[in-house]
Amino acid sequence: MDFVSKKVLLSGRVQGVGFRHFTRVTARELNVKGWVRNRRDGKVETVIQGDSKQVENMIERLKQGPAAARVDAVDIADTDINEAFSVFEVRR
Repeated sequence: MDFVSKKVLLSGRVQGVGFRHFTRVTARELNVKGWVRNRRDGKVETVIQGDSKQVENMIERLKQGPAAARVDAVDIADTDINEAFSVFEVRR
């Protein structure tokens, strides 16, 4: 297993459309860990950890988002967070 940790920033119509809930449900389906939150600038930020293939699948699903969302841009970066997450949670 190739373990990776990615930070993903999504912009567009991504707040007020169930994006955090969609992200948490998808993460649990794909067995990845981390967190998701709304940012004050209108973007959604998430940190995803897990098997590289599952993280890649997760990012592909985030690019689509829930039905009411419109994802205009996706910024993906490796993250040096040293914390190993045990669950996927919605942060406020």
